[in-house]
Amino acid sequence: MRQPLPAPAHRRRIYPLSPRKLTEEQIAVTFAMTSRRPEPFDEIATQVSAERAADFNERWVVGYGHASVAEHAIVHLAVENISRLACDALEDNRLASYTEKSSRYQVIDPESFHVPSELDAKPALRAEYVSTCRALFTTYSQLIDGVTSHLRSLQSQRDGESNSAYRLRLRRQATDACRAILPASTLTNVGLTANARTLEHAISKLMSSDLAEERNVGSELREQGRSITPTLVKYADHSPYLAGLRRIPVAEDESATSAAPVTVRLLDYDRDATCKLAAALQFRRGGDYGHALSLSEAMTETERIKLIDRTVRDIGPHDAPPREFELAGYTFEFVFDYGAMREFRRHRMQTYLGQPLTVVNGYDTPPLVDESGLTEMFDQAVSQSEQLYSALAGESPALAQYAVTHAHRQRVLSRMNLRECYHLFKLRSSAQAHRSIREPVLEAMRLAVEAQPELFRHLPLRNAPAWWPFGRG
Repeated sequence: MRQPLPAPAHRRRIYPLSPRKLTEEQIAVTFAMTSRRPEPFDEIATQVSAERAADFNERWVVGYGHASVAEHAIVHLAVENISRLACDALEDNRLASYTEKSSRYQVIDPESFHVPSELDAKPALRAEYVSTCRALFTTYSQLIDGVTSHLRSLQSQRDGESNSAYRLRLRRQATDACRAILPASTLTNVGLTANARTLEHAISKLMSSDLAEERNVGSELREQGRSITPTLVKYADHSPYLAGLRRIPVAEDESATSAAPVTVRLLDYDRDATCKLAAALQFRRGGDYGHALSLSEAMTETERIKLIDRTVRDIGPHDAPPREFELAGYTFEFVFDYGAMREFRRHRMQTYLGQPLTVVNGYDTPPLVDESGLTEMFDQAVSQSEQLYSALAGESPALAQYAVTHAHRQRVLSRMNLRECYHLFKLRSSAQAHRSIREPVLEAMRLAVEAQPELFRHLPLRNAPAWWPFGRG
């Protein structure tokens, strides 16, 4: 009779370390200690008291700079009633997760705007600021009513659709368009999940801001973060270096860029992208990169394209292309409205460089507002916003940003690799994407496809545009 095989000496185990039983700092130290200790994680955890965790972090994370330990401590923070402007600064960190209050699906309360404390010593300017914000919110409400009425004249109630569902459907279309008039001072809520290392950096950036609101948000995040990971965010503070980088400059000649149209320009791309990609795909087979590059250079262009095609021809709608696609890149300059910019920056695998918010590039009036005969009302509100912007800019270019509406155009420089292009183009060119970001992304995609069509042949689009050269799926 065959003897049973002996049980393996080291049995595979996969299990959670519960934050209900251990602090985030204890979990971080337990994971860190595996580099020096042979015991299982759960055994190490029994030996790590909160005091010992703090001592370990003080010595190794703070003292010796082993900051990666802090990545195991996860913090979930609810951040409420901060301005969209401050929320942008908070979300300007790649390695975190954010879920923000949506202005596409709910009506914003008329008093939901931040009043900067810097204006407390300037009562006349503060009064103008509050009056203008209230006027913008009044216009926002009037636009919603007007657009909803217009939609009601065009769209009948569907069979089986309840009265409440019908009203909600029209209201959502209206709020989606009319939110463009809301200023950057509009309050929002955001849920933040980050590891302690990322949180510490985010806090330092906020505390190094020109704006009191952002500095205060950073201070409160530090206080709450310390209640969860007292050691790992202990030294987050104002950074003179970051403060210098974040200081808002005074524009030398704003009139030179006034009323810039919505544009997308492809500034640069890798002309040897197919050679780079083919070399990278050869590299995965083994050997040094020099050999892989020689193989790629010896191939014809047709052969390189065939190799790339084989890699992505079976890609599905929810698949990402291989990491080798990160070696080819594109540089775009976008001019689109602030609302689109807030959605665009969520694609954090790119490198984007945004300028301070401004009104000098003009603004976009939502088509639905035009169709509803409300353009004059919208223009008058934008004019009030721009007057406030000018008044604030005289005191502080940073403060002036609060007056910018979501309709005002902003310039953004973006460098993204081919892999990220696949993600951005597929998601933001779909019919479900908001018009203000869908149209510039479609143009960026057209420019990239025109430059290097062979690299996008198998891009799995949800809604291919009419000009798409590879068939409609």
